[in-house]
Amino acid sequence: MDIKKLEQTATEVRVGIIKALNCAGSGHPGGSLSAADFTTALYFDEMNVDPANPEMKGRDKCIFSKGHAGPAQLSAMAVKGYFTMEEFMTLRKIGSKFQGHPNIKIPGVEMSTGSLGQGISAAVGMALANKMDNDPGRIYTVLGDGELQEGLVWEAFMSASHYKLDNMVAIIDNNGLQIDGRNDDVMTVTPIAEKLEAFGWNAIEIDGHNMEEIVNAFAKARKCKGRPTGIVAHTIKGKGVSFMEDQAGWHGKAPDDEQTEQAIKELRGEM
Repeated sequence: MDIKKLEQTATEVRVGIIKALNCAGSGHPGGSLSAADFTTALYFDEMNVDPANPEMKGRDKCIFSKGHAGPAQLSAMAVKGYFTMEEFMTLRKIGSKFQGHPNIKIPGVEMSTGSLGQGISAAVGMALANKMDNDPGRIYTVLGDGELQEGLVWEAFMSASHYKLDNMVAIIDNNGLQIDGRNDDVMTVTPIAEKLEAFGWNAIEIDGHNMEEIVNAFAKARKCKGRPTGIVAHTIKGKGVSFMEDQAGWHGKAPDDEQTEQAIKELRGEM
């Protein structure tokens, strides 16, 4: 898919996020919107997946370690065709398979996540298993920058380097904010790229909203042999919606009907 089409698709993914959270009346828009661009690139350009055959042998896998941003993954999957957007609108409803965080009962979701740090840890195990089984599938995992405050994240990074897991990529959504405010005020996590390199990773820094940079970073990761790749994606929390951008208050609350209408108009360029 070309860059322009990927950008247009990312807009539809963002619209899906906003609509679903509005229907649910709760959820996490800020970190979902910041992750929308590279998530779109994963599902529509980078990963070898088939919505019609989600258990396909040799498939690539995407683990949202920052499980609260699951709406980004689920919206991308809906646009991709794993399920309908109408089904996705049952997010967080009683009886729905679409919970607030990724749920393994959904075809195409490889792991239930939400407890921060556990997704990257499981991704290391999946990548190691693929190495042992000669499975060509690659493992992609999305982490929040605040998530890097969890100690087991760094244990996972250390293990991935030790086992030379060049079949895995960690994308860090570096939007600088978490539920309690700015990362630098809560617990500094920078410099992220330098820390990854110190742990034996191939580190790439990009503008996480520049689709060309995103696609090129994934291409570079494929060429890297002998060590895993960490992509530090510099993003804006709430990207695409003016009143949500760079606002910690939009970490975990849903837009009302009026805000939803404004957000969709902005995203589609109607304002």
